[in-house]
Amino acid sequence: MTYQELWQTVLAQIQLNISPANFATWFANTKISSQEEGTVFVSVPNSFAKEWLEQKYNKEILKILRALDNNIKEINYRIDFPVAKTKEAPKQPDPQELPAEQLGFAELEVDKETNLNPKYSLQNFIVGPFNELAHAAAEAIIKEPGKVYNPLFIYGGVGLGKTHLLQAVGNELSKRNPPCKVKYIPSDKLITTIVNSIRNRSIDELKVTLRKVDVLIVDDVQFFAGKEKTQEEFFHTFNDLYQRGKQIILSSDRPPKAIPAITERLKSRFEGGMVADVSLPDYETRLAILKQKAVEKNADVPIKVLEYISANIQKNVREIESALNRLLVFQKINDKIPSFEEAKKLLRNIIVSPSKFTNPTRIIQTVSEFYDLSDKTLFCSSRKKEFVKPRQLAMYLLRKELSFSFPAIGRKFGGKDHTTVMHACQLIDREMQESEKFSQEVDLILQKIYSLDA
Repeated sequence: MTYQELWQTVLAQIQLNISPANFATWFANTKISSQEEGTVFVSVPNSFAKEWLEQKYNKEILKILRALDNNIKEINYRIDFPVAKTKEAPKQPDPQELPAEQLGFAELEVDKETNLNPKYSLQNFIVGPFNELAHAAAEAIIKEPGKVYNPLFIYGGVGLGKTHLLQAVGNELSKRNPPCKVKYIPSDKLITTIVNSIRNRSIDELKVTLRKVDVLIVDDVQFFAGKEKTQEEFFHTFNDLYQRGKQIILSSDRPPKAIPAITERLKSRFEGGMVADVSLPDYETRLAILKQKAVEKNADVPIKVLEYISANIQKNVREIESALNRLLVFQKINDKIPSFEEAKKLLRNIIVSPSKFTNPTRIIQTVSEFYDLSDKTLFCSSRKKEFVKPRQLAMYLLRKELSFSFPAIGRKFGGKDHTTVMHACQLIDREMQESEKFSQEVDLILQKIYSLDA
């Protein structure tokens, strides 16, 4: 297996677990450059990608690589600075150097100015009863940006095409009116950029950059929850753009009023235009989406396999495309079309949802990060409200998610009595029943715990 085939196999599996926005943001222009004595050297385009892959994805990448080659022991990430090249005559492509899009990774072809991926268009966006309102609103915005449905807030579950629709609108606006400055930003990247700007004392420069755009598109704003400084900066940017008639488009996995730990003034802004939902597609729509993806990728997949995928992957359009990508990787490596039985074997981890796994460290770390506390603070004996509630929630989640005994949880939290832990779990359980807002906070924390991005 060549370096490129090895890395594309890694990408195919990583893509199953993260959003297209994160996949495009952190894995664009990455590759395996060399391998020496058990160390794989991965080239990355900049220091941000290097830091993010090392901190967030290294364990998962190494796990996949070791499953493919047990001689691999570690990964070294290197920043690959592009070198200017003289223009050369075109040459015939080497079969070992096929572009990424032929294996289904067109997500990585991102425009550096807009952050938009050209593969997302309204022409290849399948419209059905589950998304027709959001699609109609998007088309209205393209005709009159900033004048109707401002902001446009699209919400729905993971992998239902929200990112596709958002980026398709941005691409269409850029195509129809080239001077129009469009900027697409995943929420986690915006949060990281704001934090770094504050740290580097360059927040004013960031404000100027954001407020120069004509169309601002922010994906997954539910992750603004609990990020007070990000909310404050975004609120002022939102107001500035809105007052000057600039178009704002947002997406979330839930409606504005259901996002926990978001200021009321920001929720009010989110609800001020058009709020449209995207629900689950029916079987016919899923099959239509899969057939179109197969055509786009020049994939020769038997109709029986496409029907099998459509019938068994019901809740996530992104998983449908990931399943197709997995078949394409098999076809590239083995130089043959997978049979129905081979396809079923290849897709067993997607078709049969794997059990969720976590550990105490992950739970404690996620709770601490959500409430902006250090892990040590969570274990302290302080009775301050801002420490007590997160500590009780961590105890509750250790009990609920890992079935830890009350005495075991007590020992983990500095030798607390098991009755203290029982009382904490009862309080959290009661508050979740009485407070919808708190229940939504817990749901968001659980989502982060079981997400690869967390």
